[in-house]
Amino acid sequence: MKKLYKTEGPYKMVAGVCGGIAEYFDIDPTLVRVAWVVATVFSFSALFWIYVVCAVIMPRKSDVYPGY
Repeated sequence: MKKLYKTEGPYKMVAGVCGGIAEYFDIDPTLVRVAWVVATVFSFSALFWIYVVCAVIMPRKSDVYPGY
């Protein structure tokens, strides 16, 4: 069963949210990051705060999969 988490290590850019979303949907993290930036530019207040909330709420990969 898949679980949503923030990435760690070399795949983490800012908080690891986009990398975790990309791993969950099995797509390239760069595509998720570019889409997130473009969408944030067009609706700054909403998506910026959604990212901040996700960065605080989402668990790290090592918390979801101990020993990773």
